[in-house]
Amino acid sequence: MRASGEREEPSAGPASRRVVLKGAALTAGLAATGLAAARPGYAATDPLPAATDPADAGGRPGRPQRVTARMGGTALTLSLVDGALHWSVRRDGRKVLDTSALGLRLADGTVLGGDVQVTGDRQRTRRTTWTPVYGRNATVTDHYQERCWSLRDRATGIRFEVQARAYRTGVALRYALLDQGTATIADELTTFVLPDGTTVYSARDEDAYVPVAPGSIPVTGTASTDIGPLTDLPLTATLPGGLIACVCESARADYPRLMLGSVPGEPNTLSAFLMEHTARGTGPVETTTTVSTPFTTPWRVVVVGTTHAELVDNAELVLNLAPPNALSDTSWIKPGKVFRCELSTAAGLQGVDFAVARGLEYIEYDAGWYGPEFSTPDATKPIAAIDLPAVISYATGRNIGVFLYVNRLALTDADSLFGLYKSWGVRGIKLGFINDGTRTMTDQIIEWARTAAKHRLLIDMHDDVRPFGYERTYPNWISLEGVRGNEQFPTATHNVTLPFARNIGGPMDYTICYGQSRDRTTDAHQMAMAAVYYQPLNFLFWYDKPSKYNNPANWPGLPWFNAVPVTWDESRTLAGSIGEYVAVARRAGSDWYLGAMTNESSRTLALPLSFLGSGSWTATVYADGTPGASPYRTPVVVSTRTVTRDDTLDVAMAPAGGQAIVLKPS
Repeated sequence: MRASGEREEPSAGPASRRVVLKGAALTAGLAATGLAAARPGYAATDPLPAATDPADAGGRPGRPQRVTARMGGTALTLSLVDGALHWSVRRDGRKVLDTSALGLRLADGTVLGGDVQVTGDRQRTRRTTWTPVYGRNATVTDHYQERCWSLRDRATGIRFEVQARAYRTGVALRYALLDQGTATIADELTTFVLPDGTTVYSARDEDAYVPVAPGSIPVTGTASTDIGPLTDLPLTATLPGGLIACVCESARADYPRLMLGSVPGEPNTLSAFLMEHTARGTGPVETTTTVSTPFTTPWRVVVVGTTHAELVDNAELVLNLAPPNALSDTSWIKPGKVFRCELSTAAGLQGVDFAVARGLEYIEYDAGWYGPEFSTPDATKPIAAIDLPAVISYATGRNIGVFLYVNRLALTDADSLFGLYKSWGVRGIKLGFINDGTRTMTDQIIEWARTAAKHRLLIDMHDDVRPFGYERTYPNWISLEGVRGNEQFPTATHNVTLPFARNIGGPMDYTICYGQSRDRTTDAHQMAMAAVYYQPLNFLFWYDKPSKYNNPANWPGLPWFNAVPVTWDESRTLAGSIGEYVAVARRAGSDWYLGAMTNESSRTLALPLSFLGSGSWTATVYADGTPGASPYRTPVVVSTRTVTRDDTLDVAMAPAGGQAIVLKPS
C-alpha cells in the first residue's frame, strides 16, 4: 500500500539485482590484478550503423536496430551491432557514455545480449509527482521517456527485455527476464565506456576518494572479499566539456550489490561486477543468483549534471526509480538530530536534558550498552550501569526518542528483538557491522527494514552498506553509513567530494563534530555540513559530553545547530566543484539554511540570493574568523545583515573552512 502522495503505476516486475565484473578480455590481464576468476565479456567499441537499417546487425527486416529515449536534452540510445546489444548516452549532444555493451550471463554459459533479435519496441512518456515522507524537497517530479526493447536470444529462444529511461536529470536501464520459471544469473555484462579525458572518483568501503582514470582503479580487497580493480557505488565521473555524472543503483532486491571495475586493455571502460562476497568478508560466497522469473534486475542509474552543482540537485533520480512507499501509515516516522550518550544512567538523563536544550529529537546508546558487542550477543539486557526503563521514561516524558545500537550478531531473531524494543518505548535502532554485498545480505537488509517498520521503529544501518533508493520504499530506513565520516576525521577535500559522490546515492550518517580537536577542518566547515549534506538522521556533537557546552557563550555555533532542520521543503545547490567547494541552500517553511564548504584552499564564493522571496531578509552568518594554527582552532565569527533577493553574498572561507547562514524574512 502507498502513502497518500504516491501516484505512479506499478513497476513492471519485482525489483531485483545481482552484479559481476565484466569487460572485454578479462583473462590474462585479470590474473595480474587478482580477478582471474572473473568472467569474460564483450568489447564495446564497435561503430554503430550510420543510420537505422531494418536489415542491419542481424536483425529482422522491419525491426528498428537503434532507438532513443529523450528527455530535456538527455538521450539514451539502445542499439544492435552485429546482433549484440549496446547503449550510449548523450547530454545536450555531448557524450556521457560511448557505445557500451549490455547483457546478462546465465550460469549455464548462455549470454543474453550477444546474439539477439528484436521482437518488439515500446515507447511511453510519463510525468507524475509524489510526496516523500521526508527528503530534499517537499514534492518530487518523476518525468521520463521510456523505450523497451523486447528481445529473443537466437541460440536458446529465451525472451527478455531491456528497459531504458531518459530523464532531464540522467538515465536508467535494467533487464527483464520474461519467461516463466527460474533463472540463475552468473554475471551482468553492462559496461560504461566513458569519453577520453574522464576522471573517476574511486573509493571502496570507507576509504578516501581517489581521482583516477577509468582504467586505473586501484586493486583492492582481501582473500576473503572480492579482489581486483573495483570501486563501490556511487561512482562519480568528471567528463570533458564540464559534464559530470554519477553511477548509482536503485531498486536492488533479490540481487547482489553492484561494483564497477577497470577493464584491462580498455582504458575508458568500467564494467559491472556482481559481488560474490560480503563487503568485509563474512558469510558464504555466492557466485550465482537464482531468481524466479519473470524478474527485473536493479536499475543502473547515471545521474548527470551540466554543472557540478546541478548534479547534486538531480540526486532524486535514484528515488524516482525505487519502489513506492510500502507503508500505509508513516505518521510515526520523524527525522531528527541525535546525541550519543555515554554508557550510564546519569549520562542518559543528562543527554535527554541536552537534547531538549539543543533542539535535538533523539538520544542514542551505542555499542556496549548490553556489554561487549562481539562476546555478548544478547541485546535484551542492558548493563548494570544503565537503568534503561528510567532513561526511556524520562526521555519520553520530555518528547525525546531513544535509539539503541545493535550488532548484527544479536539479530538472530530480529522480529522478537524489535518487538521487545517497541514494548520498552524505543524509537529507533542503529544496526552495526551490516556487511552488504551478496544477494543474501541484500534480502536480509530489506527484511530488517521491513521488520523494523512492522514494529514502528526507525532504522539506521551502519558500516559498509550502500544506498539503493529503499528509503522511499521503507521510509523508516532513515539513514545508513557507507561513508568515510568523522570516525576517521577525513580531510576537507574528502568532505567536499561527498556531496557529488556518496550523497548522490542517498542519505549518509557522517557524524558531525563541533569544536573537536581531531577535526581537520574549521568549526564553520563542520557546521555547514548540516545544510550541505542530506542527512535526515543527523548525529551531532559526536564524541562530546553535554558538560562541554555548559557555557554556551564559548560556542557561538550552537544556535545554528539548535535551529537547523534535517528535512526540507526545497533544496538548491548554488555552486560547486567536486573536491574543491560546495554551497547548498535548503528551505524549511519560510526560512533558508545555507551551507558552504571549501577544501584546504581558502576561497570566496559570490552567491546570488535570487532564490529568496520578495522583501527584506535577515541573514545570520556564522563564518570563519582569523585562521588559527590548525583549522580546528579557527574561531567562528557571527554577524547579521539585511539582504534581498537582488543581493549577492560574498562567502569568504578559510583553508578547510566554511560558512553557515540562516536567512529569515524580516
